[in-house]
Amino acid sequence: MSNLSPDADFPVISQTKKLSLATKLAYGAGDLGPAITANISVFFLLIFFTNVAGIPIGLAGSILLIGKVWDAVNDPIVGVLTDKTQSRRWGRRLPWLLYGAIPFGIFFFLQWIVPPFEGDRTSQVSGLFWYYVAIAILSQVFYTVVNLPYTAMTPELTQDYDERTSLNSFRFGFSIGGSVISLILAQIIFATVSNRTSQYVVLAAVCTVISVLSLYWCVFGTRERILAFEAKRIELPATPATPIGEQLKIVFSNRPFLFVIGIYLCSWLAVQLTASIIPYFVVNWMGLAESSVPTVLIGVQGTALAMLFVWTNLSKRFGKKAVYFMGMGLWIIAQIGLYLIQPNQIALLYVLAIMAGVGVSTAYLIPWSMIPDVIELDELQTGQRREGIFYAFMVFLQKLGLALGLFLVGQTLEASGFKEAVQGQGLPVQPDLAIQAIRFGVGPLPMVFLICGLILAYFYPLTREVHAGILLQLKEKQDSKI
Repeated sequence: MSNLSPDADFPVISQTKKLSLATKLAYGAGDLGPAITANISVFFLLIFFTNVAGIPIGLAGSILLIGKVWDAVNDPIVGVLTDKTQSRRWGRRLPWLLYGAIPFGIFFFLQWIVPPFEGDRTSQVSGLFWYYVAIAILSQVFYTVVNLPYTAMTPELTQDYDERTSLNSFRFGFSIGGSVISLILAQIIFATVSNRTSQYVVLAAVCTVISVLSLYWCVFGTRERILAFEAKRIELPATPATPIGEQLKIVFSNRPFLFVIGIYLCSWLAVQLTASIIPYFVVNWMGLAESSVPTVLIGVQGTALAMLFVWTNLSKRFGKKAVYFMGMGLWIIAQIGLYLIQPNQIALLYVLAIMAGVGVSTAYLIPWSMIPDVIELDELQTGQRREGIFYAFMVFLQKLGLALGLFLVGQTLEASGFKEAVQGQGLPVQPDLAIQAIRFGVGPLPMVFLICGLILAYFYPLTREVHAGILLQLKEKQDSKI
């Protein structure tokens, strides 16, 4: 990548100018690809391993654990590298999306292939296990390559407190919209393709194409605004490089950042744990067909998408913390209902899915709207901008916690006697203990995390007024340096 120099031909655009609709749409599109692939993986990968590839659920959970742990480990590495990247044509973040998009799509697709292995059942399972471990590691590397630089772009596009919430509403509009689109595609493909293995191959192929194209839309649609930020950044006096150990010390001494990490970790664990186990809940407890799973999930994600812009407007009036409390409260009620619901209460299942979706939208929107404010507090205190390292460690801890959570779910189901499918045979009947473990994983367990998130949100210190004061002090410091 070429060096960034002060005489580079950057467009002159004020960072205080409101973002155009085209820029917001392009930025939102950057989360469409990662969201589609991540949601398809969360909703279907575990059940694909057990019910299609025929891998025992304990090993399937281990594959997810290994992939997520490696994903968490490479986040800080990529975060630091993006902060140091210099390119006259693309800035710091966009080169990663530009060159990582196609490998990202390829390795996502390869997750959904069931390669043939010779030998007995044990040899076949062993071969499949190591194949999916290798693909999981590579897939997560390129997911980080495109997604982490993308998430760090938010504070570089605008410094306005409310504009950032609006920008994130577009981002998560595409994110949740991508999830809904992927579920609709799954519903159509599952209904029209009879072979269970082919269903997932076709679904993965379609989602791969959409994902790669959306990343390129983001790159070319936000380039002008990103380069305007880079032009402003290089006008300021250079600050000496800080060793990585010192950076981590500064990052974790930022008290509001620790609150945001906790809020995001708790709410996102609830999202991901519910999403990974709800296909088993719908089939094994509610007694519905596998083709009904996307419909239930659309109820959650469709409602979350519809509510996203409602919460954005309410946030401008009441603040981020109040919106988070409203959404989480309704979601907790839905989680209690999911645990108590009986197999014949199908209509109630969809009502609870809609209620959960109202809360899920705040889990997407609010924590990510808080992070840019935290970064500016760090800039005020240290004189440096480290978007990459902040976003990297937020995602790092979230993925590490999620990896452990999914692993424990898999181990718990295996200990409860959960039975995986055998290729070419129908789905087995699950024992009562496994059913109870599924119900616990879809209701009480996520609810505990939601309550912890509410406690942390209550004590989060950065209000709109505090943030306005931070921006004013930053402007005064920058004016004094120029």
